[in-house]
Amino acid sequence: MSAPWQHALTTQPRIAGFLDRLAGNPPRSLLLEGGTVEERLALARFWAARLMCRESSPPCGQCRICQQVAEDASRDLFLLNGAEGNISIETVREVRAVLGDPPAGRGPRVIILAEAQALGDGAANALLKSLEEPMPGNVFVLLAPSREILLPTLVSRSFVLTLGWPRGDRENTDLREWLQALAEFIQSGRGPWLEWTGRKGNVDASLADGVLREVQRCLVQAGYGNPETALARLLASRLDVVAVRQVGVVVENALESLEVGANPAVVLEWAAIRMWNLLH
Repeated sequence: MSAPWQHALTTQPRIAGFLDRLAGNPPRSLLLEGGTVEERLALARFWAARLMCRESSPPCGQCRICQQVAEDASRDLFLLNGAEGNISIETVREVRAVLGDPPAGRGPRVIILAEAQALGDGAANALLKSLEEPMPGNVFVLLAPSREILLPTLVSRSFVLTLGWPRGDRENTDLREWLQALAEFIQSGRGPWLEWTGRKGNVDASLADGVLREVQRCLVQAGYGNPETALARLLASRLDVVAVRQVGVVVENALESLEVGANPAVVLEWAAIRMWNLLH
């Protein structure tokens, strides 16, 4: 049986190579942004197994340690998964309580915070204390769609790697047109955006999800200062660091609304109006 991170190694070989080289001197806190939720979590598990596996070519994917990491059954692996709900301050404190103890195995203890944007302010500040005063034998991994939606103080204490983003707009002409309409609307309040979202049956969940994930990719480009599209250039030129983070939160909330079955057209309208407000 192949390791659960195998597919991510194929889709994100550059990041896998970086992680392999970093393992010789692992940063206390690593932030993986970009890609998909599944790729981020798979690469975090790969990183944990790479640090813990004792075989000659780690991670072997077959030994007891690798199997425990794959099944989230290792005593030295803590997974706080924000995709399942908010990560509370109580949960972070429970993890912090064991950080002073030595790891059970010969490798480090790895704490994965998946979808770390689910950290409340209290939980984020509690985590920050651990990053400011790191205890030997502990390695943190933060996963998020983009660094802009995390507290800047968490990002500044982390080594950031950006996964490659799927470019849906290159293959999908409709999606590209929707993104152009969104850029026009949030810049001027005009264009076909509201007409398109208001047309009955014109927006399904797949289209709304594609638009929102492209906005996430544009936010990463805006943060890098290397925007490729009209929307990314607009966000980079009009938003400061705080506003970029706020747009990221808007997009995350919109995606969560889609997951629970909200009307896709209404979700896109809401997100666009919130983004227009932030720009103006």
